Amino acid sequence: MKRLILKFLIPLLIAASFAVPAFADTAALSEERVKELALEAILENPEIIELAIQRLQQVQQERQQAAVMATLEARRSDLEQDPNAPVLGNPDGDITMVEFFDYNCPYCKRAKPIVEALLKADPNIRVVFREWPVLGEGSVYAARAALAARQQDKYEEFHWALMGFRGRAEEASVLEIAKDVGLDIDKLQADMQADEVNGHIRLSMQLAEGLNINGTPSFVIGDTVLPGLPTLEQLSAAVDEARAAGG
Repeated sequence: MKRLILKFLIPLLIAASFAVPAFADTAALSEERVKELALEAILENPEIIELAIQRLQQVQQERQQAAVMATLEARRSDLEQDPNAPVLGNPDGDITMVEFFDYNCPYCKRAKPIVEALLKADPNIRVVFREWPVLGEGSVYAARAALAARQQDKYEEFHWALMGFRGRAEEASVLEIAKDVGLDIDKLQADMQADEVNGHIRLSMQLAEGLNINGTPSFVIGDTVLPGLPTLEQLSAAVDEARAAGG
């Protein structure tokens, strides 16, 4: 971090020193001497460091946001219209909300009633679920099982059951829940190895990286990316904003 700050700060101070009339003769100074003068300025005015850090953080945030917007523009179809992604809510809704989640994420489980409340309050939302198993082998197993359940038309029921489960999702617990919702276990385990399952998880990883998503749950609504556990009001506001922008 210190090297990064100095790399960012020194050129600014050097450029500034050449721009000030009082130092019109600085062109004759060596670069090393200019750096020494810059260091003296820092020691006399240590608040310069704080200002440089703030500016560096601002630049980094602006670059990250630009990268996120570029991904949204370039991969909107993959994000919202992927035929290999489960869709709940109103499949013909005018606003699409994408959720990245992990069945072993406690905050994802806490988001469950919030998402359900949003769908109940606004029947014109379609929800695209992106299985993003990042919390260990149990998460991967649960995600594969949930995606495989689509072949038996039981994804939605299985999804909510897994989200409502208070223990950790591992092979044994996932299969027990699968039995409870009436899934054919032999077929489920065979379908878990399908190319579609691998493709869905692989695309989730790519999209999350491009959107600078670092944890679960994360929601994408229009041009808004909401990381972490949102409130119902935050989700509703993002929906309203996307709807006002024309979906």
